[in-house]
Amino acid sequence: MCLIITIVMLVLAIQNLIAGYYNMGLLQLVIALGFAFMLWRNIQKVRCDRDGNCNSCTLPKWLTNLFGKKEEK
Repeated sequence: MCLIITIVMLVLAIQNLIAGYYNMGLLQLVIALGFAFMLWRNIQKVRCDRDGNCNSCTLPKWLTNLFGKKEEK
């Protein structure tokens, strides 16, 4: 799902930037980059969980904690 949204928003951003709608194009570009970041994070997280080697291939711990699930106490 993230891949589809990333591609669609990137295409829309490029079209709007070419047409001269810079505000809308930049907003769509930011959204596309946000979804691309979430896709990259999910790939890294799955790779880490699959291999069990979570030292150098993953994102920084502060960034993972920022976007991770909140643990219940």
